[in-house]
Order: sequence, then C-alpha cells, then structure tokens
Amino acid sequence: MGKLPHGAVAAGNPWYARISWLSGLLILAAVVLVATRFTEIEHFVEIARAAQPAWLLAAAMLQATTYLCAAGVWHVTLRRAGITQRYWSIVPLGLAKLFADQVLPTGGIGGTLLVVSGLGRRGIPKGIGMAALLIGLMSYYLAYLLAVMTALAILYANGTLDPPMIAGAALFALVAFSIPAIVLVLRHWSRRNSGDGWLAAANHRLSRVPGVSSLVAAMAESPGAVLRDPLSFLSGTILQLFIFVLDAATLWVMLQALGADDPPATAAAAFVMASLAATIGPMPLGLGTFEAVCVTMLHIQGLSVEVALTATLLLRGFTFWLPMLPGLALARRELSGPARRRHDGAKI
Repeated sequence: MGKLPHGAVAAGNPWYARISWLSGLLILAAVVLVATRFTEIEHFVEIARAAQPAWLLAAAMLQATTYLCAAGVWHVTLRRAGITQRYWSIVPLGLAKLFADQVLPTGGIGGTLLVVSGLGRRGIPKGIGMAALLIGLMSYYLAYLLAVMTALAILYANGTLDPPMIAGAALFALVAFSIPAIVLVLRHWSRRNSGDGWLAAANHRLSRVPGVSSLVAAMAESPGAVLRDPLSFLSGTILQLFIFVLDAATLWVMLQALGADDPPATAAAAFVMASLAATIGPMPLGLGTFEAVCVTMLHIQGLSVEVALTATLLLRGFTFWLPMLPGLALARRELSGPARRRHDGAKI
C-alpha cells in the first residue's frame, strides 16, 4: 500500500519534487530494461496477458482492506480520546493522504496536514487529530520492525539471507527507533515556552518552512493522555501489522495470477525487504528502488525474472498507480469542504 512516504524530502520545493519523480521513473525504466534483457519481450507480454482476472480482483479487495485498517488505527485512537466519529467517514482520508504523500513528496508533511485538516472538517480538534496520527506513526514503525524480523527469519530458513540484508535491516532498525523518538522530542519541545534563547530562534526558523509550523502547533496541542494510552498503541500496532500482511498477500496473489506456485512466505519476504530498501534508500517514494529489490528477492528465492518483474509491476499498479485518481478526488474534497461541528469530551 505504501501508506507512509519513503525517505525524507525537502518540504515545499516543487523543483525537488519534479526531479524526484523524474529520477524515480528513470530508475524504474532501467529496472525494466535490465530485467527484460534476461528474457524475450514477447515472453514477458505473454505472461502478463495470462494473468487470471479472479486473482486480480482478489488483489483489489486486499488493497481496499488496507485502507480500512489504516482508518481503523485513527478511529480507535479517536474513540479512546472520547471522540464519537463514524468509522466510514474517515476511511477516505487514507486514500487522500496516500495521494498527497506520493504526488507532493514532502517527507509526509503534506499528507499529515491533509489528514489533520480532514479530521478538523469532521469536527475533531486539531490536537486530537494529531495525536491519532502520532499513534499511527509509532505503531507503524513497531509493526514494520516486526515485519522485517519475520522476513529475515524466512530468508534465513530458505538459506538466502546474506550480510547486506542484515546490514540493511540494522540500518532500518535505527530509523525505526529514531523517527518516533525525534517526533516525540519535537512534540515535547513544541509544548515548552520558547523564551528568548535558542528555542525562540529555532521556532522562528521552523515557522519559515511551509507546513512545519502548522505541524508543530498541532503537536503542541496533542493530549499526552491519548499518546500514553496502551490500548490505542496496541490496537494500532496490530492493524499496522495486518496492513503489511495484506500488502504481502497482494504480491502473493499476483504470483498466483501469473501461474507461480510459491508459498506466501516467499512473497512476504520479498515485499518486506523491498519496502525496507525503499525506506532507507535515497529515492523518494521508493520508485525504482522497490521494484529492483522486489524482483531480486523473488528471483533469488527461485522465481524467474520475467514472472518476478511482472508480479512486481502489477503489485505497484495496485498499490501506487491505481489509487492516484481516487486519491486526487478525495484530496480535493478534503481541502475544499466546509468545516463541521466540533466534538467535545476529549481526554487531555
């Protein structure tokens, strides 16, 4: 699903965003070109045409379920904060956030602001909305870490684990612990009185970055009781882990659609390691990086290059490209709709 952005990108720089997209597309084209050198183009097209529609429909249903789970993370936190909000009303925010993060790669700032704004339109206070997003962020990285450990165990059992994979996992573990810690420190810092010293200077600098000042203000308003709620965090982690399962299952379904008969563990290891490479890699959104690593991981586990490439491209079609149009429509609606009545009774 690609529910969180890959890499950190300079916020508010349209030229950087265009260059990022162009670079990613060029790398993707290079991956396809290199892979097709190992087989005939005709064979590759023949495999793609032979994909069974029933499996593709199953993949679409799996991906739709990922957005239900993403909304569930926010919904549980809102309920625990004393906010009564219809679950189905926040489901579209998942697609809208994905669109904002992909089209405007700003390290997730654009998508986060859109969700906070969308929750505000539904009458949810900005601080509570930001608390739901922070719970989602922390539970995401814990679930991600569990998924990486599972993938390493699968590769070890298959005899395909090598030192570069372990090094990549170690680097990701550092990221998985660092990002939530930095966010929590930033929240704590934003709630302090900046005074006249270096905090005031830092606040002034941050206020000049588009979107960051709004994020810092929302963090300062997020209730500590909500962030410390263990049930919200546990429920969020389970739902986030289930999203990884659904994404890996989508890749496995693609392999089934192409006639491959590999076990689900093969697809799970390939998907998680490709996601890991895209997360710690230099390319925003993982465009090109994800495809290259996913094809490689499937190939070293016994699949042919043409089947691995076809399945990977189909997966990215469902998780990356197809959500673009509905995401655009939903993002426009979230940014243009009128505000609604605010809720009361939130825990602080």
